[in-house]
Amino acid sequence: MFRTKTVEQSIRDTEEPEHALKKSLSAWDLTVFGVGVIIGTGIFVLTGKVAKENAGPATALAFVAAGIVCALAALCYAEFASTVPVAGSAYTFAYASIGELPAWIIGWDLVLEFALGTAVVAVGWSGYVRSLMDNIGWHLPAALQGPDVPDGTFDILAFLLVLVLTVILVLGMKLSARITALVVAIKVTVVMIVIVAGLFFIVGDNYSPFIPDSVTPPAGSGWDAPLVQTIFGYEPTNFGVMGIFTAASVVFFAFIGFDVVATAAEETRLPQRDMPRGILGSLFICTVLYVAVALVVTGMQHYSQLSVSAPLADAFKATGHPFFAGVISFGAAVGLTTVCLILLLGQTRVFFAMSRDGLLPRFFSVTHPRFRTPYRPTILLGVIIAIVAGFTSINELATLVNIGTLFAFVIVAFGVMVLRRSRPDLPRAFRTPWVPVLPIVSIAASFWLMLNLPGETWFRFAVWMVVGIVVYFLYGRGHSRLGKAGPNALY
Repeated sequence: MFRTKTVEQSIRDTEEPEHALKKSLSAWDLTVFGVGVIIGTGIFVLTGKVAKENAGPATALAFVAAGIVCALAALCYAEFASTVPVAGSAYTFAYASIGELPAWIIGWDLVLEFALGTAVVAVGWSGYVRSLMDNIGWHLPAALQGPDVPDGTFDILAFLLVLVLTVILVLGMKLSARITALVVAIKVTVVMIVIVAGLFFIVGDNYSPFIPDSVTPPAGSGWDAPLVQTIFGYEPTNFGVMGIFTAASVVFFAFIGFDVVATAAEETRLPQRDMPRGILGSLFICTVLYVAVALVVTGMQHYSQLSVSAPLADAFKATGHPFFAGVISFGAAVGLTTVCLILLLGQTRVFFAMSRDGLLPRFFSVTHPRFRTPYRPTILLGVIIAIVAGFTSINELATLVNIGTLFAFVIVAFGVMVLRRSRPDLPRAFRTPWVPVLPIVSIAASFWLMLNLPGETWFRFAVWMVVGIVVYFLYGRGHSRLGKAGPNALY
């Protein structure tokens, strides 16, 4: 169960013609992918919500704290992605360092994370598009607006979005990168408009106090309470210095997605050089933009008056500029398409890697003869997620995405330490600094954020993991190529 697949074996697998992916991505493409998936509704919605409820103007510091936590994980991802440039991200890294069962568990976790993430974001995109359609007098029948709407049954817009993105992914990674670059350009332009235009409406008094006095929120109870409160009795506070860290545990989830960049390592022309640049570059750009937007929105309107549902748009409306509110809604709607595209890309690559190793049916590891893309898992997963998105109500599903991401961070940081000890001779184009101190700090920070999630989320996550372990023993363990060939075989 803890047999490892060597880095050399993983790289040899990428050279099999029938199971090889086309190498077409550059550092710029990877950075665009990272920015495309990180900047979503978080920057348009979460900023105001956290400022009003958790940290006030100090939300900017919360973004810095969350960015540091992500940077710790990103440094670990960068070492692995440049050393093991193979599809699968944390799954592949765990297989090369910790063993097959941990690799399966993290792969199973990533499949859930990316699938739910794609479905939830597609539903959010549908809501923005319906709002824009209503503004110009177009109205969908209630039955086709999804279960979040009264009398709604099926979300036709979310369903169609996922199907269109599935076709784009089948047609090739370079096409996906070009479309992503175009959409990201629009999205970043909208964010820059918000920042530059908002500077003219900042009122200095809105920053006072920059760190509001600490407030203890009503204690949670039962499954709704954070696990850290249930176990240790610690009650997170809002506002004050500790409120900044409470806010960081919330805004952290606006950064989710940079790890998806690592799933494209096998399709990168120079992964040893470009993977670290793409991962760290996209994270840095997004952190700067998040901090700038947080400072602008809390300067335009006092944090206590911010809207929770659409803070940026409503802040411009409050200053008498509804035009910018429309621009923000358009940017959010356009921007979410790339979030869906890249999450779906990440899931198909993890599924493909697990299939190529025999832990899932090998049928899904055959690439398209012309486009060199994993078209079989892309079509299968795309159709399933489209149906899920059509019938999904957002509610608590998003928190499962969060805990899955943090769990992947923990595994990757641990894997870096293990591989440093087991393979010190392995050539590393990028080396995580201060090992083992930095990975240990990364594990502690990620685990702390996991403890701040509700007990109900932990229970659902545990159920999914138990199901995954059962599947592994019923199918994966017996069909594993590594298990059949032996640890030293070239297969």
